[in-house]
Amino acid sequence: MTVQTLSEHDAQAATRGFFFALGAYTFWGVQPIFMKAVAHIPATEVVAHRIIWSVPIAGLVLLLLGRTADLKAALRSGRTLLMAAVTASLITFNWGIYVWAIAVDRAVETALGYYINPLVSVLMGAMLLGERLSRPQVLAVGLAALAVVIMTVYAGGLPWVSLALALSFAVYGFLRKTLPIGPSQGFFLEVLILCLPALGYIAWLQFNGESHFVASAPGDMVLLMLCGPITSIPLLLYAFGAKLLRFSTIGIMQYIGPSIVLLIAVFVFGEPFGGVRAVAFGLIWAALAIYSWTMLRGLKAA
Repeated sequence: MTVQTLSEHDAQAATRGFFFALGAYTFWGVQPIFMKAVAHIPATEVVAHRIIWSVPIAGLVLLLLGRTADLKAALRSGRTLLMAAVTASLITFNWGIYVWAIAVDRAVETALGYYINPLVSVLMGAMLLGERLSRPQVLAVGLAALAVVIMTVYAGGLPWVSLALALSFAVYGFLRKTLPIGPSQGFFLEVLILCLPALGYIAWLQFNGESHFVASAPGDMVLLMLCGPITSIPLLLYAFGAKLLRFSTIGIMQYIGPSIVLLIAVFVFGEPFGGVRAVAFGLIWAALAIYSWTMLRGLKAA
């Protein structure tokens, strides 16, 4: 294979990866619109259906890709199953907070949470792995912390929705990397582990006449079934995109999702944004610009 052919192949792979990742982040960005449609259903029930209807989709993808060997090995490993149970619990907690926050008109706070997530990951690397932060990175983390302080003073309490989303997703990402299987296999394993308790919870709701799946309007049944593709499609698109793109490209593209969420929260849902919130988000955006610059400079030097 010639150098030119290699270059063309890399360019085609990068282009495919870009559109996979763009699709994932756009999907995540517009997801609040769907979550508003199920806002009348308790968040716990929505999350349970996200889990259940993700299982067949994730399983079908594994079969089509022929990647079941790693999954079989994981199912025979007690350590892998325990680690997957921990990551599954974290992502369930993250989903629950997110679904609830959208339902109670706190979408702006969810956007803030996913904006500060990469900075939380940097701080975790320093605290847990002993990674040294550069001065610009320290400044970025400091600006994010200042934004949280401003929001705390303004709201009269910690912006716990933003912090819970950022921390849970950062810890999930940190632990997820320790799973000795690929992203698509790992996602299937997580929802498979969660499936039994989710089915039990839905059966309990049905027994007590509180289920929105059977006893409610037909539209609710359709919406709850759609929770599967709404959950699994962007995760799978992201997995394929991350495999084909450079880390720096994925690092910059991760801001697409919360940016779309913020625009929807303000211009579609009519949530307030101005004054103190604008200052806090301005600090976050400055922090992210510094963080992205240091990341790109480091990769260029390497």
